[in-house]
Amino acid sequence: MGCRRSVVAAMQEPSAYAVVVSDALDDGPFFHGTKADLREGDLLTAGFRSNYRPEVVMNHIYFTALPNGAGLAAELAAGDGAPRVYVVEPTGAFENDPNVTDKKFPGNPTRSYRSTEPLRVVGEVTDWIRQTPEALQVWKERLAELSADARGEIIN
Repeated sequence: MGCRRSVVAAMQEPSAYAVVVSDALDDGPFFHGTKADLREGDLLTAGFRSNYRPEVVMNHIYFTALPNGAGLAAELAAGDGAPRVYVVEPTGAFENDPNVTDKKFPGNPTRSYRSTEPLRVVGEVTDWIRQTPEALQVWKERLAELSADARGEIIN
């Protein structure tokens, strides 16, 4: 992999994508968690099945300004690969993720966002905090409960 960076290094670099996005909601850096093995320059796009409701094809690509939040998403992601957290740059406009913003939490405490435009991988974070097996099991049980509850519907 071409570029592996720590969270601290990613946070100290200037925000090149802030110019692309007008009225940016957050200055970043931004992170995306997945089990995919990606390289610097790869683009992450919408159009894949949800990790939380596999029957739903997502119209957006999701990301966060919290590396450990991206790590949790990576650990919960579908697939057999190792969970990975990538530093990403939005290539277009983005919005607060309505699945957690105001619908479930006031404001945006998870600093979660989504875009219909691709995210460009600019590096990988390797020092994010992993969930314990017990904590990960609790998260999986919560997600299973949400899947069975109509209130767990994804705003797509």
